[in-house]
Amino acid sequence: MSERYVVGFQEVDETWVAIVGGKGAHLGALARIDGLRVPDGFCVTTDAFRRVLADVPSVDDRLAELSRLNPDDREAIRTLSADIRRSIAEAPVPNDVAAAITRALAELGEDAAYAVRSSATAEDLPTASFAGQQDTYLNVIGVAAILRHVSRCWASLFTERAVTYRQRNGIDHRAVHMAVVVQEMVFPQAAGVLFTADPVTSNRTVASVEASFGLGEALVSGLVNADAYRVRDGEIIHRAIATKRLAVHALPDGGTRERAIDPERQDKPALTDEQVRRLVQLGRRIETHFGHPQDIEWCLVDDGFQVVQSRPITTLFPIPEAGDGENHVYLSVGHQQMMTDAMKPLGLSMWKMTAMAPMHEAGGRLFVDVTPHLASPARRAGFLEMAGRGDPLTRDALETVIDRGDFIPSLPDQAPPRPPAGGTPAPIETDPAIVADLIARSQASVAALRRDIGTKSGPALFDFLLTAFAEQKRLLSDPRSMQAIMAGMDATWWLNDQLEAWLGDRNAADTLTLSAPHNITSEMGLALLDVADVIRPHPEVVAFLQGVEDESFLDELAKLPGGPEARDAIGAYLDRYGMRCVGEIDITRPRWSERPSTLVPVILDNVRNFAPGESTRRFEQGRREAAKKEQDVLARLRALPDGQRKADETKRMIDRVRTFIGYREYPKYAIISRYLVYKRALLEEAERLVRAGVLGAQEDIFYLTFAELHDVVRTHRADHRLIQRRKDEFRWHQTLTPPRVLTSEGEGIAGAYRRDGVPAGALVGLPVSGGIVEGRARVILDLAEADLGPGDILVTPYTDPSWSPLFVAVEGLVTEVGGLMTHGAVIAREYGLPAVVGVQGATRLIRDGQRIRVHGTDGYVELLP
Repeated sequence: MSERYVVGFQEVDETWVAIVGGKGAHLGALARIDGLRVPDGFCVTTDAFRRVLADVPSVDDRLAELSRLNPDDREAIRTLSADIRRSIAEAPVPNDVAAAITRALAELGEDAAYAVRSSATAEDLPTASFAGQQDTYLNVIGVAAILRHVSRCWASLFTERAVTYRQRNGIDHRAVHMAVVVQEMVFPQAAGVLFTADPVTSNRTVASVEASFGLGEALVSGLVNADAYRVRDGEIIHRAIATKRLAVHALPDGGTRERAIDPERQDKPALTDEQVRRLVQLGRRIETHFGHPQDIEWCLVDDGFQVVQSRPITTLFPIPEAGDGENHVYLSVGHQQMMTDAMKPLGLSMWKMTAMAPMHEAGGRLFVDVTPHLASPARRAGFLEMAGRGDPLTRDALETVIDRGDFIPSLPDQAPPRPPAGGTPAPIETDPAIVADLIARSQASVAALRRDIGTKSGPALFDFLLTAFAEQKRLLSDPRSMQAIMAGMDATWWLNDQLEAWLGDRNAADTLTLSAPHNITSEMGLALLDVADVIRPHPEVVAFLQGVEDESFLDELAKLPGGPEARDAIGAYLDRYGMRCVGEIDITRPRWSERPSTLVPVILDNVRNFAPGESTRRFEQGRREAAKKEQDVLARLRALPDGQRKADETKRMIDRVRTFIGYREYPKYAIISRYLVYKRALLEEAERLVRAGVLGAQEDIFYLTFAELHDVVRTHRADHRLIQRRKDEFRWHQTLTPPRVLTSEGEGIAGAYRRDGVPAGALVGLPVSGGIVEGRARVILDLAEADLGPGDILVTPYTDPSWSPLFVAVEGLVTEVGGLMTHGAVIAREYGLPAVVGVQGATRLIRDGQRIRVHGTDGYVELLP
């Protein structure tokens, strides 16, 4: 018989996860660290679990059914998982398995007390800890009791919480097996947990200790408040001693019970300061061994520490690799690009290769190192001013780091950068032809890219793409393009600042920029209203679209009365805007042209909520409001002292903002237009690799970097284990929330609004589009699930340009991420929607359907009864 049902800790290390589970593998590794005390024990292997599972009737069918359930169908999960759990718990332990466990107990001592602990093969991993998902039993005495509790641990693989956790992490129930740890029981004076990185701030240099009297069960189960310490470089930087009224103690005959702590001991620390420091030193050794910050369960016995468990801390956001040992401060690119979701490796590498600044990768996101800007006093003030205009939370987070005084290196003052050869560029004129020329050049470049890429394949395609990337960066760095963008932004800021100072008129530019020309993103939303106009007269088309479930619907659409016209209208829209999608900076995300069903709910909302001609009416209304605002402002300025000069200067700025503010949206459109061309070529290459048997699926290329994919194309060899590991890492990255500001110590800093006069209970954010609106909140996380009615207010994590078609159907906007000049803010102003962005936790704190009031001028959201 090849199966081994029991192995001792001394045989096990961290490579044994498939045999003894995560917990068992870590305990075996801990037992090998010199000078570390780990209570002795053994592991009942996954072979034993499979042996038992083979005797459970129809278990494979039930596991298959469980895998098919929707993670949100809690009742079905609860019922089926309870049925599987009961079957396993009631199955007798096979004689050969029971004999192996009995022999192992005889060697350690049958009459001793043990902890019996679940150890699944998908727990205590660097990307998924499964902490608390399976069961542990303490102070179990006697062979019969231990066998009974081993069965309970096997069954706990199918607790509702464990099943749901696996489903949400994309882990197949049939691929996970359960081992069981049987470990000598420790009866400590104190116990607790040690995090070798601060679990609140993620700072890797700060350890966090929690301690209480008796067994650690009281602490981990939430029965008591624990003493809390934070330790940095051997110094206790924070100490909070709790009142500890209860402790959990072992009973002589087995099991545990709660016991009141004597009143005179309740406020005494469970550990001395020297013990805290010694414990942290021990934790650092364990962290070094495993190579990851650790969550460690410990016991204090006679002034000595024993470790009963160690697992990776999986909630920490990773740190970009600098490799120089210096302090660094990183800014999130995703918060600037309005796409904070995790990106796949191909998307990360291609954005880095086509971006205008060096970027660093961490947690499936990109960051820019801004340390040099902060370290130089000459550059710092301007950089903070720019950051604050875009997002006050980012500025506050940066100032939090600066105010520490000992983190950012101090560089000597540097003179401002010299202007390029040929002198300082002349101020850009307010000539609309400049914008038209820039757009024409971009369109010509994209057309040439489409034409030339069609003849390239294999390694030659990748050489061509490198040249195309260089051309993309050349276009983006065109001085006139940057001048046009800055002209619009500077004019916006000037108008807001000066008109508030001169007239007390806040956010005047919001109205003055309505229906500005050349705004490709706002035109995209209005164009979908025109598509609705084509569809609306044809009830059979409308009914058909309501039942769309796959991407072949355009072909079927043409068979209906009015269908050809509807198909052509949608097709024309996709020809112009089909390169867009949510999270479009990640080239791996499905584009509208690849998944046109995404747009169907928005089209149907437009059919239902608007009358024909709405697009033209909206644009003309905005143009009239802007003209009226201009006349009003100029008339009021002329009535002021020195009013004609002020009016003339304001008129020049109004002309400038209306000429250039729309162009702010075009470079991103040009980038994404090129991305679709790149993607189509790479997918054709992927299809050739699939046909050749090199890859299993086209989408496998998304989990390779551009350089790695180039190598696969060149060699016709792929590392399938690497691809699978990248898929697992991506699922983990999706569970992480990226910080706005991240330090090289791992600390994520969110920043805070420092504002008075906000009503109690209101949610504070950044005002980006003026006005006040009250309505029903629609919390929408997926564009394809939009279902909007008249007067609704859109609440969502972020809005990149792909969300703008929804803006025509709502009355206000609230987002968790955003700045004054990000796409969502620009389009909200263009459409005249009161908007507040940067509202932390908005999608969690605002319920779908709740009535809210958005104060777009003052920057807060009221939750109404």
